Amino acid sequence: MESTVMLAAIVLLVLLFLRVPVFVSVLAGGVTYFLMVPNLPGTIFVQRVIAGTESIPLLAIPFFVCAGVFMNYTGVTKRIMNFCSVLLGTFVGGLAQVAILLSTLMGGLSGSNLADAAMEAKMLVPEMTKRGFSLEFSSVVTATSAIITPLIPPGIAMIIYGSIANLSIGKLFVGGVGPGILLCIAMMILVSIISHRRGYKPIRTERATPDEFFTALKAAFLPLCLPIIIIGGIRIGLFTPTEAGAVAIMYSLFLGIIYREMRLHDVLTGIRETVTTSASIMIIIGAASTFAWILTKERIPQELAQMMITFLETPALFLIVVNIFLLIVGMFLEGNAAMIILVPLLAPIAAYFGINEYQFAIMFIFNLAIGALSPPMGTLMFVTCGITKCKMSAFIKEAVPFYILLIVCLALLTIFPVFSSGFINFVYGL
Repeated sequence: MESTVMLAAIVLLVLLFLRVPVFVSVLAGGVTYFLMVPNLPGTIFVQRVIAGTESIPLLAIPFFVCAGVFMNYTGVTKRIMNFCSVLLGTFVGGLAQVAILLSTLMGGLSGSNLADAAMEAKMLVPEMTKRGFSLEFSSVVTATSAIITPLIPPGIAMIIYGSIANLSIGKLFVGGVGPGILLCIAMMILVSIISHRRGYKPIRTERATPDEFFTALKAAFLPLCLPIIIIGGIRIGLFTPTEAGAVAIMYSLFLGIIYREMRLHDVLTGIRETVTTSASIMIIIGAASTFAWILTKERIPQELAQMMITFLETPALFLIVVNIFLLIVGMFLEGNAAMIILVPLLAPIAAYFGINEYQFAIMFIFNLAIGALSPPMGTLMFVTCGITKCKMSAFIKEAVPFYILLIVCLALLTIFPVFSSGFINFVYGL
């Protein structure tokens, strides 16, 4: 049986290397297993694919995707970008700093790192190159800052992780705030250093006047309230995380009416985008759930757990090995699929070692976010370079300091739980 699982895994990985769509690759691995095992009804395969998507918490995904899509049609992005420009206009490397802060703030609206990277690549990179930034630096900043998006609530990755590991999605939302802020500040410092060396100039030479600041803040205030409404509503029990997604949709429609920029045509287009995006995510989840069922059936999680417990004697050693493993996995496997397959394997072992489950969750998500930026299969890298027309080789070379920074931030999240579970203890201890 182990050879059958290994063959299924090989089929999955080979197809991924050939850039076959993720859901097709994972489904092919599952089909291979079912064809190789005698007397295993094919109906079980279909049932597992469907069962993988039948979860109430997962219903939040299309809700938050829809809210994020609608936000793009309400003029929210322009208002928040203008606020960021006023706030950081005098910083060295002004537009690059704006891109980082914009990703941090938009993470609370879109929930999708790919959508965030695509939006900024279209809006900011052309303007950055006009102002003297190199194309590769502009592309790297855009792609790297999008890593913040899955960490800032309401990140879709947190919804998926919480539904798999049976954790409070509300607490995961809160736990992502600290790492998101840490990464935002660290990236702004690195961009400032690089900009000083290369002579990248600020957007403006004079600080914004109080009138300019409050005018920009007033325009961006309502959109910026959404993450607070979501976390606050979940915290006081006003609504569940799934219901929070519906609230986010209503709020985005409300902003469309207030700003008078959303038309009926935009609503219909947004619904179509929501259906296609949500369908792609759900197909991946269903396919990966089937493969996770196969691993569980063959007792792979139990054997892996026993092996790790035997050879990894301390929690610190376990975390080091898991970080290295997840960084490698993230280079080859799409984040949502990797999460569904690996969380049932690794989360129980982390619990055995006494590691805080929410700290481990944030660390897990952060690892896979880094993988989305890394060659050879990094989706963020492909999406950004596809839009900006930056060469992959130039992108990877320019991204080296950012890779180092991300590893340092990962080490801080691993060593110091205060960045993740500390925020949860503070908010839920009130």
